[in-house]
Amino acid sequence: MNLLIIALAVYGLVTAEHLIRKIMCLAILENMVILAFLGVGRAQGARAPLLGYGAEGGLVDPMPQALMLTAIVIGVCFNALALAVVVRVHRHTGCLNASEWNE
Repeated sequence: MNLLIIALAVYGLVTAEHLIRKIMCLAILENMVILAFLGVGRAQGARAPLLGYGAEGGLVDPMPQALMLTAIVIGVCFNALALAVVVRVHRHTGCLNASEWNE
């Protein structure tokens, strides 16, 4: 299911002319990559490394979660910056379609 959503996001990114749609496809793609990383970093039967639990069943490495949390914050900042650039482009050109810029 994740690969289907990633493929649709890439297709939308390539074929969309509207800049807001491109940003939305990038956000979907980014979120699906984060979910894929978190899914791969999961261990069956392992527990979170919290105080009070023993290591009998194994412990999950918290590093992938921390890195993906950082990726989420960077993604939100990127999306905000991209939307600010789109607003600026719209004020300058009056349109949001990339194909209409040459006209």
